[in-house]
Amino acid sequence: MKSILFKSCEAIVTSASEPVLWHHDLLVEGSAVKAIGPDLSASAQGCEIIDATGMFIYPGLVNTHHHFFQCFVRNRAELDWTRYSVIEWLDRIYPVFSRLTEDCFYHSSVVAMAELIKHGCTTAFDHQYCFPRHAGSRIIDRQFEAAELLGMRFHAGRGGNTLPKSEGSTIPDEMLETTDGFINDCARVIDAYHDPDPYSMRQVVVAPCQPVNCYKETFVESVRLARDKGVFLHSHVGEGESPVIEQVHGKRTVDYCEDIGFAGADTFYAHGWELTRAELAQMGASGTGISHCPEPVYLVGAEVTDIPAMDALGLRIGLGVDGAASNDNSNLMHCVHSAYMLQCLAASGRQDPVPTPSRFLSYATEGGASLLGRKDIGALRPGMAADLFAIDTRKLDYVGTRHDPISLIAKVGVGATVDLTMINGRVVWADGAFPHLDEHALFHAAEAALHTILPKNTNGGL
Repeated sequence: MKSILFKSCEAIVTSASEPVLWHHDLLVEGSAVKAIGPDLSASAQGCEIIDATGMFIYPGLVNTHHHFFQCFVRNRAELDWTRYSVIEWLDRIYPVFSRLTEDCFYHSSVVAMAELIKHGCTTAFDHQYCFPRHAGSRIIDRQFEAAELLGMRFHAGRGGNTLPKSEGSTIPDEMLETTDGFINDCARVIDAYHDPDPYSMRQVVVAPCQPVNCYKETFVESVRLARDKGVFLHSHVGEGESPVIEQVHGKRTVDYCEDIGFAGADTFYAHGWELTRAELAQMGASGTGISHCPEPVYLVGAEVTDIPAMDALGLRIGLGVDGAASNDNSNLMHCVHSAYMLQCLAASGRQDPVPTPSRFLSYATEGGASLLGRKDIGALRPGMAADLFAIDTRKLDYVGTRHDPISLIAKVGVGATVDLTMINGRVVWADGAFPHLDEHALFHAAEAALHTILPKNTNGGL
C-alpha cells in the first residue's frame, strides 16, 4: 500500500465548515487519508514525501452536472446564443451533436475531464444524453475508459431522449431512443460498472434528459429501475420548461416529477432557476437536491438562480460546470467564484441574504458529495478518500489573501491551474503535467476526432 506524506503544509482546509489547520502534515495511505496533524512521520517504509511548504490543501471539487460531448462545439461564432432565438439555436446545434461518433464521445470526455482535473476537480458527474444511432451503444463504456485513463472518479449519468420532435420535443429523430431501449441500456451499464463500495471510482445514475423531451413512461420506468438497482436519479428541471409541462400535463415540473416519484434523497435536478419559492420548499421537504450551474447565466441570459432561497430552505446544493453549449470551459474552480459573484450581483431585493463565500466552497465539495450520495468524499478527514488539490500560494497572485484560505476560491478566484491534484491516493496532475500521460498525444487524437465532424475553419458556417 503506497503512502504519501504532505509535509509542512501552509494550510489544510479539511472542510469549508471547519477551522483551517495551519502548518500541519497530511498522510495518505492507499486510497484514504490516514492522518492529519503536526509533525507526522512516515508510517511505512518507502513513503513518498511531498514538500508542501507554502501550499494550501483543499478537498477535491465535485462536479455535479456536465455534458462532456459538448466540448467539441466550443468557441464557435456560428453557434453563438446571441445570434439566434432558442429554437433557431437548437435547430443549429442538435444536427451537429447528431454527427458525433463513438470516438468523439471518448475524446471529448478526455478533454473535459483533463480540464476539470487541472483545476482541482476530483469527482465528475456527466449527463450524457446524446446517443446518435450510428454511434452505437458503447458510449458510456468509452467514458469510463477515458476516466480510467486520467484517474478521474466518475459518475456516469446515462441520459436519453424518447419524445419525437413531431410531438413537441427539440430532439432530431436520429438521437431518439425508445423507453425500453433506454431502460435496458441503463440496466446494462449499471450491472457492468456501478460500484457502491467506499472509494468507488465508478458509479451510474439514471438520468433521462428532461421531461419535455421524454415520454412520461420514460420517467416512470427510470424511477422503477433506479430504485430496484439502488442508484441515483437526475434530470434537467426548472430550466424554462415548466410552462410547457403545465400546458401538456396540467402541472409544473416539480409537481410532475414528485407525482411520478422522481424526487427524494436519491434524486437531484440540474438548474432550477425558474422554480418558485414554494417549489423549492417542496424540494427541501422531499430531500431532492439541485446542481447549480452559474456560468450558463452569462450566455443564456436566464435569471440568476435564487441560491440564497435554496440554502435557506435546506436544499442540498452542488455546483456544476454544464456543457459547452452554455459554458465554453470545464473549470469548476471558476464556477465557485462565478456562483458567489452572481449572487452578490442579484442580492438587491431578495428575501434571503447571500450565503458566505465559505458556503460556495461547501457546495463544490461536501454539497456535491451529498448530491451523488457519497459519504467518502468532499472533505479531508482520516478514513475519507484521498481526493485533494494543492495550490502553492507563494506567488504575487495571493498576496493579501492568505489569511483566509476558505473564502479564497469564492471571493478572490483562482485563475491558474492548481499545482497538484490527487484522486483516490494517486497524484494525477502535478507541476503542469499528467504523470505517465503524453498530453500532446491526447491533444492530437482529440483534434483529429473533432475534425471528422467539423472543419477546422468554418468562417461562420456549418
